[in-house]
Amino acid sequence: MAESDWDTVTYLRKHVKPKDAKKTSALNAARRKGEELETNMKFNAAQNKQHSGAKDSAKLDRETEELHHNRVSLDVGKLIQKGRQDKGMTQKDLATKINEKPQVINEYENGKAIPNNQVMTKIEKAIGMKLRGKDKGLPLTFGKKK
Repeated sequence: MAESDWDTVTYLRKHVKPKDAKKTSALNAARRKGEELETNMKFNAAQNKQHSGAKDSAKLDRETEELHHNRVSLDVGKLIQKGRQDKGMTQKDLATKINEKPQVINEYENGKAIPNNQVMTKIEKAIGMKLRGKDKGLPLTFGKKK
């Protein structure tokens, strides 16, 4: 093993500082000397994405469509309140009966809630009053209509 045929190779390169590598004069000088150059194109380099929303904000400004969720109407809220009070229940009692938070009942009564059919069905059954459809406010009946 001592008689291995190993040749020592030494590469002498002048270290190019990163700030010099960005200058075109330094790049041209390296090309003239025949040095090896490597250039990379970076995708979206040198852009501050945090503040580049000018195009998006202009597009949003031109947007005229109003996007919002439908809320429970106030007349439905009044019907819930009336049915609850007729049964002698507080908001907390009704919420406990339908396994919801009292805040949910409060939002429905104030017309701030986004309607959920499951919650509406639970409330209808608990207070015994229709809250949806043509016959709002009428007693909830089960079975076939005659």
